[in-house]
Amino acid sequence: MRFARYTTAAGSTDAEARDAVVVGAPGQERLHDLRDGTTVLGLAAAGLAAAREAADWACRWSTATDVSDVRLAPPLLPGSIRDFVAFEEHVEAMVGDAGVGDAWYEAPTFYFTNPASLVGAHDDVAVPPGSSRLDFELEVAVVVTGAGTNLSPRAARDHVFGYTVFNDWSARDLQSREMQVNLGPAKGKDFATTLGPWLVTADELEEHRGADGHLALELSAEVDGRRVGHDLLSNASWTFEEMIAYASRGTWVRPGDVLGSGTCGNGGCLAEIWSRTGTLEPPPLTPGSTVRLTVEGIGATENRVVAGPALADVPVVPPARRRARATVDEPRTPGGSRR
Repeated sequence: MRFARYTTAAGSTDAEARDAVVVGAPGQERLHDLRDGTTVLGLAAAGLAAAREAADWACRWSTATDVSDVRLAPPLLPGSIRDFVAFEEHVEAMVGDAGVGDAWYEAPTFYFTNPASLVGAHDDVAVPPGSSRLDFELEVAVVVTGAGTNLSPRAARDHVFGYTVFNDWSARDLQSREMQVNLGPAKGKDFATTLGPWLVTADELEEHRGADGHLALELSAEVDGRRVGHDLLSNASWTFEEMIAYASRGTWVRPGDVLGSGTCGNGGCLAEIWSRTGTLEPPPLTPGSTVRLTVEGIGATENRVVAGPALADVPVVPPARRRARATVDEPRTPGGSRR
């Protein structure tokens, strides 16, 4: 099964999107609305059996809408998004001669990104203020079903609802500055994350699962029609079940939580290529650039880069105020500051 959310009216928000099941061959997809009150996020909580019943009802009782006539919204609005870094080849390229550190091999590290910055499969993506090194990242995301804590990888298999294409857009110059403070990526990743074009339920992709538990899906990235990246999801060093298990350690994963695989290797982003060659070729994305990411068995996203607000046009946040340190017993001025 494939589930999507879409809007038809100009100016409609993602919160107003309709939830639907997707039917039809590639290039001929149609949408059938789910019954009132049924959402993709709700189905992630209810599980695959409920999703199958909801899809059957929609195909029987709701009229079809061509995908070409709508705007695809992100397939769900998750409560949280974790993004891992699971491809060793990608890490090797990014760190260069320094080599992959031992800590990377010990556990599948992730960071949290911003659910409020999600964009749909064909939405425009604006360059964030102050950035001149915009990049994409080719990833796959898993969507969680059922709450769980301290899960084993075996138990986590029952917490996989489905998969979607994930593009973790990156402002490399903003990211580089913030990570010098040993935090981040923060604003380097905060502005846009593509999810789409729809969510494919786990049962649809089982035929691609190998004996090692990995899904052998082909991944491809194109910029302005030129292929720059190509890999297999099965080259990740951890399975999604292992990532879910780690994410649940000492806390909870919840229905609808999204976990990204991290950027694949072999050109999964421009920065990886830049690191290998020592040049900015292919060049950073600029207004007018188009990025198409394709994942076997799921589908493709295609986003156009547009100009965002200039740094000079957004409110100023001043640099830190450098001042002498004061002690707690110093007298204070009426405004509360120490003399």
